Amino acid sequence: MNYKSSVITRKWHGKINAEDAEEYLRYLIESGVADYKSVDGILGVEILRRFEDDICHLWTVTKWKDYESIKTFAGEDYAKAKYYGRDKDFLLEFEEEVQHFETFVF
Repeated sequence: MNYKSSVITRKWHGKINAEDAEEYLRYLIESGVADYKSVDGILGVEILRRFEDDICHLWTVTKWKDYESIKTFAGEDYAKAKYYGRDKDFLLEFEEEVQHFETFVF
């Protein structure tokens, strides 16, 4: 079977207080999702959310055409996490890096 990676997946994780989940989701859509979607080469954005007692975990999972597109969004040091103005009001910790994956679509 012939196959090749045609997509790069970028995954970021954030952790907030569960009571802030709806407000932060709205903020994340207005800030991060809007920023992602403004960049040529973005193929899609998903937000995953999971509650663990009084903590809420969120992951943004974005699909990109190539690493150059990701660099347009995140800069040359594209493995570094990108944060927005009000993140400090919600996030319980700031992970320094995101993860990237070659993605094989069949």
